[in-house]
Amino acid sequence: MSVRVALGVTGAIACYKVCALTRLMVREGWEVRVAATPRALDFVGEITWRTLSQHAVETDAFAPREDWRPRHIELAAWCDLFVVAPCSANTLAKLAHGLADNLLTQAALACERPLVVAPAMNAAMWANAATQANAEALKARGARLLDPEAGELACGVRGTGRLPEPEVLMAALRRIAGETAR
Repeated sequence: MSVRVALGVTGAIACYKVCALTRLMVREGWEVRVAATPRALDFVGEITWRTLSQHAVETDAFAPREDWRPRHIELAAWCDLFVVAPCSANTLAKLAHGLADNLLTQAALACERPLVVAPAMNAAMWANAATQANAEALKARGARLLDPEAGELACGVRGTGRLPEPEVLMAALRRIAGETAR
């Protein structure tokens, strides 16, 4: 099955795992277009996302274009799945409250296809009542949350907040894609 994935990447150290996830999706024959927040590009550069996805990386809704289509609207209409991985606490809050201050959040808000969110953050941030309320708000509106795992985090603490391994994420995305095929 060919799946078109809008992959929203946010500023979290777990971006390195999403590089491997992107390769898995492309190997599976899925078409991946990356929408990266400016902070995501602090962790993994644009050239890496472009090379792995085999597409230009979308970062700026207002950058000059060859055609008339707004980037965020075109990306939202194009995809079969809108996946945000890793999803930082900041972007999770924006998605939960309908804030659209960058291309990723604008496209997610405009997207009528399934939204899949894979949070990754420090354990205390994930456990915070505000973050949990944001996650519940997204689930209540139909978003699929791929819960973070417990273990050692990049910040040196142990707890829940790790992005699942790329193979685990891919298995979940295959299942969701099969359930929501057009």
